[in-house]
Amino acid sequence: MIQKEEKKALAQQAKAVKNNMLETDKRIVLASQSPRRKELLSLIFNNFEVIPSDAEENVNYELPPHEIVQELAENKARYVCEGLNDSNAVVIGADTIVYCDGRVMLKPRDRRDAENMLSTLSGREHSVFTGVSIVTLDSTETFYSETRVKFKELSKKDIESYIDTNEPMDKAGAYGIQGYGALFVERIDGNYHNVVGLPTSEIYCRFRSMTNYELRMTNWH
Repeated sequence: MIQKEEKKALAQQAKAVKNNMLETDKRIVLASQSPRRKELLSLIFNNFEVIPSDAEENVNYELPPHEIVQELAENKARYVCEGLNDSNAVVIGADTIVYCDGRVMLKPRDRRDAENMLSTLSGREHSVFTGVSIVTLDSTETFYSETRVKFKELSKKDIESYIDTNEPMDKAGAYGIQGYGALFVERIDGNYHNVVGLPTSEIYCRFRSMTNYELRMTNWH
């Protein structure tokens, strides 16, 4: 099954780099309960904590999409960071939206909302924006990544069958590219992991720059 294979691939990637990537004395915290973001962050850091943010998502959705995701991500990370009040903590917050034809798509409210989103995306190109904020008590680095995705034409049966899997209901834009949603993707232009929910390569580089920290790689081949 596509969904199981994608999850297995992510797990294998994480296992392949375990104890090989970034060793740091910092207390790394992911301000998200998303299992997909947790898997992706494990490609970068050997050890980190997961502390979901309870920050209210009060944002003006009339803003440009890249500003929306950055504001949401920063609010999440700052909320957790201030709650910890730990000078050694580095908190990473993230938020993802799908943007098509001037419409911001979050997680669908119900089945009908998911149907509307997928019908809108059918046969069209859209953007996936993920905002990321890396916050400490004395510094903040906030940025975003955009990936363009083109969908194939979807039939009504395609949409109904996909929603029946329940996969779309907890994902921005009502699809998961790492699952059955991959069947609808004709092409992407940009960072694949960004569509999943976390632009790992950008976080990797930003953390190094922000903390002035040299990587200590072990057992690297």
